[in-house]
Amino acid sequence: MTALTLSTSSAAALRADAVVVGVAKGAKGPVVAAGAEAVDKAFGGKLAAVLETLGATGAEGEVTKLPAASGLKAPVVLAVGLGEVPAKGDGYDAETLRRAAGAAARALSGSKKGAFALPIEDPAGVSAVAEGALLGAYTYDKGNGNGNGNGNGDNAKGKDKDKKNNGPLAEVALVGGKPRDKAYKAAAERATALVAEVNRARDLINTPSNLLNPAAFAAEAVAAAKEHGLKTEVLDEKALKKGGYGGILGVGQGSDAPPRLVRIAYTHPKAEKTLALVGKGITYDSGGISLKPAGHNETMKCDMSGAAAVFAAVVTAAKLGLRVNLTGWLALAENMPSGSATRPGDVLSMYGGKTVEVLNTDAEGRLVLADAITRAGEEKPDAIVDVATLTGAMVLALGNRTFGIMTNDEAFRTTLHEIAGEVGEQSWPMPLPDHLRKGIDSPVADLANMGERMGGGLVAGIFLKEFVADGITWGHLDIAGPAFNESGPFGYTPKGGTGAAVRTLVRLAERTADGDLG
Repeated sequence: MTALTLSTSSAAALRADAVVVGVAKGAKGPVVAAGAEAVDKAFGGKLAAVLETLGATGAEGEVTKLPAASGLKAPVVLAVGLGEVPAKGDGYDAETLRRAAGAAARALSGSKKGAFALPIEDPAGVSAVAEGALLGAYTYDKGNGNGNGNGNGDNAKGKDKDKKNNGPLAEVALVGGKPRDKAYKAAAERATALVAEVNRARDLINTPSNLLNPAAFAAEAVAAAKEHGLKTEVLDEKALKKGGYGGILGVGQGSDAPPRLVRIAYTHPKAEKTLALVGKGITYDSGGISLKPAGHNETMKCDMSGAAAVFAAVVTAAKLGLRVNLTGWLALAENMPSGSATRPGDVLSMYGGKTVEVLNTDAEGRLVLADAITRAGEEKPDAIVDVATLTGAMVLALGNRTFGIMTNDEAFRTTLHEIAGEVGEQSWPMPLPDHLRKGIDSPVADLANMGERMGGGLVAGIFLKEFVADGITWGHLDIAGPAFNESGPFGYTPKGGTGAAVRTLVRLAERTADGDLG
């Protein structure tokens, strides 16, 4: 993973491949942001004018490279746009800094060191710039099926790199970072731990399905658990059958790669609250007998993004030593059509005894989640949050960059929405209308896995709510839009797996540890 250092050196004196400065969009042209004073001085106070001549405007995410002036140790200056100049007395918000740092880090791919002289006024600024730069530096190593996120399968594996993949920026040095200040140092350490796990999730999401089936995913979780002192339990197909996990078995029975349910748990001796996180882990989704149409299969390796997010969040909590108990449930299966696959019209007996008529085998995520949510509820956590690339309907409603939030508690829904905003993840609170419940009634089972077509994302949430035990606060994050970026990279978001919801889950765990569950 890209290294992160805090530096007290002047931006002009720091040796690096490039020095990164911020430029904002002013009323009369680009304005050099705080942190770049030494660089501007080297240009005789005319850096903004030079940038304007080169076409820079200061628009958010805009990147402009130019040769360094005499007096700078770095040979290149990289100016990254911050958007509008903030009002007098206000600083740049954290997400603006994250995105700018991410864009700069991407532009420096293949370089050894970048000196980031962006506006850092306090530890929060360190956190934002560090997160953005480290997230933006991510690359996926196509040669060996792993990226640079977790340090276990990255570009250090060998000298024969893919020549088209120059690898990530090797080091990010934050100018003005105060390495001896405890708060600054803590912010940098948290960012490093968090981003490593976001990138672990990205690696898993990007891994081809033939290399990551349910058993392989479970093995990844067990290996990480051993490394970080976590407890794991893996239920294979025999244990699932014995335990009556009809939803997970029903989804996975058409595949030669049998399903798994993984419990991975972090505990703190002084924790007062417990959170259960449940992740949809469909390692490949063909739709089953209800086969997806052409053009909808190619990216279905990403249908385990929810489980990847849950896995990464639990490991992050362990790394940070959060004063909370956090249990992750990874509901892993491969949804394939075959002679043994579940058919539309079949009835499954779920874990806990409820029966479900399967009207569409491509509505499989809610089936594996239902089993895991029921099982998680038996441990009586203070709250359950499930995360899933669940419905195309949610993408139609909110687009590709925003996830939906549904809960059985309005205050908790507000809390999740606020938390997502704090960490820079776009989300939107969604309702669970009572009138849609009737649509999932079934004449042959307790309920059906499909209801009204309109509002399908809400129907899925209503279905899941049926499996939440009484008295337990529950939230559902439908990350179908932002989990996998099929367009070009932007800000700190790469093409492919994004690690959506990891940062939200970690912040939820932090706030719970602080006694602020909501």
